[in-house]
Amino acid sequence: MRHFYASIALASGVSVKELAEYLGHHDPGYTLQICTHLVSSSQRRARKAADGIFKPRHIGAARLEDPETA
Repeated sequence: MRHFYASIALASGVSVKELAEYLGHHDPGYTLQICTHLVSSSQRRARKAADGIFKPRHIGAARLEDPETA
């Protein structure tokens, strides 16, 4: 049941630090060792976060190579 709870909590966005506290672990690193395989979506979330930061910005309808906008 604890493992099930940990998987649901991590999938819902609970941080490893919070989860360690809830489970009574003294070290979040210990929790991470046990639950690493449960955080499969973390790579996808990290890529999505990075993509959101580095999205190209649109400056109106003008294109950068248009000589009239230079």
